[in-house]
Amino acid sequence: IFSIVVFGSIVNECYVNRDSQSSELLCIFNENDSACSYGIAVGIIAFFGCIFFFVVDLYFQQISSVKDRKRAVLLDLGFSGFLSFLWFVAFCFLANQWQRTTMSRGVSQGADAARAAITFSFFSVIMWIVLAVKALQRYRLGTDMSLFATDQFAADPNAAYPGYPTGSGVESTETYQSPPFTETLDANPKGYQVPAY
Repeated sequence: IFSIVVFGSIVNECYVNRDSQSSELLCIFNENDSACSYGIAVGIIAFFGCIFFFVVDLYFQQISSVKDRKRAVLLDLGFSGFLSFLWFVAFCFLANQWQRTTMSRGVSQGADAARAAITFSFFSVIMWIVLAVKALQRYRLGTDMSLFATDQFAADPNAAYPGYPTGSGVESTETYQSPPFTETLDANPKGYQVPAY
């Protein structure tokens, strides 16, 4: 959402005409087109990255390969860290260019959008750092294999096949009944007599 606010506000209101007679659009961040372009580019990359990793999170439990799960978590960690850096640069760059901007009639019309872009780029830095920390925790959780697999076999091809887990060996007789077809039968059931020959 923050990325939509940043690139949306820059695209909609941060380009103004140089003067009333000219149709040339200028970026209000110190008339530096690189500042607007960088903010838009980082916002779009972050937006599509969020959609991609949202889909990966939805299908994460269905990924059966341990290596693929590990790659997905590492990709999430790397992407989150990289975007934290890009948003930090965007915040510094936009704030620096806004500080150097001389106020004019055209600039004052888009001033609120420029401040919103700077503010939400700062919030984006914090959010992407939080996402990177969460991805790091997820990766560390996976080192004990509980995240990446439920029951995995040993990596050694000569290792023995693991058996079934064994209990304590003490069974309670309260929960069990006598097994079927092992009841002791009467030698002479009632009402039946053995014929004599």
